[in-house]
Amino acid sequence: MSGPYARWMDRWETQLANVDQNRVQRPFEWGLDWLDFAPGLPKPNGHDPAAFLAAYSDAAVAVSDRIFDHRRFPPRSFALSGSTLSFPSVLDSPHPENNTVYAEYFPAPGATRAVLVIPQWNSDDQSHLSLCALFRKLGITALRLSKAYHHRRKPPETARADYHVSSNLGRTIHATCQSVLDARCAIDFLEQQGFERIGIVGTSLGSCVALLTAAHDARLRAAAFNHVSMYFADVVWTGMSCRHIRASLEGNVTSEQLRRWWLSISPAAYLDKLSHRDLRSRLIWGRYDTTFRPEYSALVLDGFRQRGLAHDVFCLPCGHYTTGKFPFAWMDAWAICRYLYKFL
Repeated sequence: MSGPYARWMDRWETQLANVDQNRVQRPFEWGLDWLDFAPGLPKPNGHDPAAFLAAYSDAAVAVSDRIFDHRRFPPRSFALSGSTLSFPSVLDSPHPENNTVYAEYFPAPGATRAVLVIPQWNSDDQSHLSLCALFRKLGITALRLSKAYHHRRKPPETARADYHVSSNLGRTIHATCQSVLDARCAIDFLEQQGFERIGIVGTSLGSCVALLTAAHDARLRAAAFNHVSMYFADVVWTGMSCRHIRASLEGNVTSEQLRRWWLSISPAAYLDKLSHRDLRSRLIWGRYDTTFRPEYSALVLDGFRQRGLAHDVFCLPCGHYTTGKFPFAWMDAWAICRYLYKFL
């Protein structure tokens, strides 16, 4: 970085990233027992986990319409208590707390449009509620989804949402797939309420989940992907917020291997699925982002442009953590809400 503004922003980002002192460096694990072995997917041979993960990733991308199809599971019933929606996750985990999905519902009187909102990794239970309230003021119903291992879904032994992104390779795949499937079930709920014009907003890790959801669910008509990166592995390998995870991965995997093994949960694998779709997308990135680094965001922007996908780009003059601070939080919220209001 060069220039006084860039250096100031870098110092501020580093300061905010170091506020949390509860990051736990967990051991490296292959986690093959966490993987979904639906028809068309290979099963471990017990000899070469690296070769198996490469083969599994390729196969999972090829049959992703099945991997991310929530309809292959029995239909889920929804319960709305006050403003809180809950329903059983279609993809179980060994953690009972994680197997119930929660979402906060913000119905707008007389609304004909709705948006599913998916916050960032390690978001607290208040995250994005103000954004949902803003959508409601604009006459758009909003539903804030709690991803796997977040909020009430967090197992008691964890202080953070460590089990969604970690040095356990298979569990990270499982958690991301679970969040996508949960998102598709949440869209079912919105559809049951009579909404036909449904959009999606995702931030950071939520942006990845939202893009994977949008690629596999044609009911979505507009999207705002708030901080974007092409490969799941790039964020973990280079992002400031994932340094403790990289410390466990190094010596066991390379960045190139991690890209390959986590391809099935990466936007790079599914941009082609957005072709010939009536989906308008806003791609938001931070010029000084040290977590979703600009060079990796640029790959997404190029990917949309090369495929002729309907989109526009909004650049924030800040980083990742600073997006949540004034005035950038207001700029970000306005960029999201204005776009969805116009195109949804």
